[in-house]
Amino acid sequence: MPRRTAFHARTSDRCQSQSWQEWSGYLSANSYELEHVHEYHAARTASAVFDVSPLYKYHVHGRGAARLLDRVLTRDASKLGVGQVAYTTWCDDEGKIVDDGTVTRLGPERFRLTAAIPTLDWLEDNDLGIGAAIEDVSEALAALSVQGPTSRALLQGICDAELSRLRYFRQLETKLGGVPVSISRGGYTGDLGFEIFCDPAHAERLWDAIAEAGRPFNLRPAGNLAQDMLRVEAGLLLIDVDFVSSARTLFEVQKSTPFELGLGWTVALDKDVFVGRDALRAEQARGPRSRTVGLVLDVVALEAVYAGYGMPLHLPDRSWNDAVPLYADVERRDHAGRATSGTWSPLLKQYVAIGRVRPELGEPGQRVWIEETVEGRRHAVPARVAPLPFYDPPQKRS
Repeated sequence: MPRRTAFHARTSDRCQSQSWQEWSGYLSANSYELEHVHEYHAARTASAVFDVSPLYKYHVHGRGAARLLDRVLTRDASKLGVGQVAYTTWCDDEGKIVDDGTVTRLGPERFRLTAAIPTLDWLEDNDLGIGAAIEDVSEALAALSVQGPTSRALLQGICDAELSRLRYFRQLETKLGGVPVSISRGGYTGDLGFEIFCDPAHAERLWDAIAEAGRPFNLRPAGNLAQDMLRVEAGLLLIDVDFVSSARTLFEVQKSTPFELGLGWTVALDKDVFVGRDALRAEQARGPRSRTVGLVLDVVALEAVYAGYGMPLHLPDRSWNDAVPLYADVERRDHAGRATSGTWSPLLKQYVAIGRVRPELGEPGQRVWIEETVEGRRHAVPARVAPLPFYDPPQKRS
């Protein structure tokens, strides 16, 4: 039976829809209202708060902490300054991604690693001859994510620190509403936002303080449906959707490398030996077998497909997460790759998707066709390749 997060007493009280899903063994709200559209717009125009407590969280500390993380991560953890956060991947010996997450340097010899899947065994298996201390603090840290263009002003009203000085992908220790927290600037929406970690004993007090401060800012609790639309707009990948962990499949065709996922910038090939380095060096030399790209669908062409059935244009009211065929040549059905997730973007007024294509088809402006099923029949709709992210507002980093 799914467990309840430390915020469940508050989230369940606000969850009118009573729509929940299991996330890493915890109950997680899909939406709080009967429809998720207000939650989406809150994150894009005001502020939204997400309960992200189900993330797996690990503390790695001691004299060997940086050495261990440099052995398992593709990023160079030893170069992180205290208070710096980095997005990273970690790979198996063949350079295939096991998982992605963030690594934060909390002190000279102390780090926090977040992950989507259990990672304790992976860390312990690689701690040979290093002797770092590894703690699974997944249950010891409750977590909220406050996202949106007014999120900084909202939190500043209850924060002991000056948040205007907190740079993008940096963290600090402070208090919110009197509650001791670790707060970092970032998130999974591609907008201005903050991720907040606290002792579960103080979780409800923290929620209440943020909720009260958020009243003038039209703060709304938001769930997974809104989150998924936001992350697609931001070009952020989702495990088990846009890629599969190499630890969860035996089939090579389902495995991916950072270069194939457009994450080559996370790979520090010049650092000392790390898991997968030789395979990734060889791939960089020969080039990846596919490229992850953005896709913008031609809604006029899609409207014509619906008109052929005497129907008005139908656009998805929520994101989808399916493998959908892509074609380079619509007549010959020349397979080009697949789309993995997509959504109608209310903000951009575009139908966008994330996809994987053959390398030669990955340049912006390239035309491909995406399969759309209407009334049980398959049609090929034009789409153009676009750079990711689709949405990248200046306030995210400024």
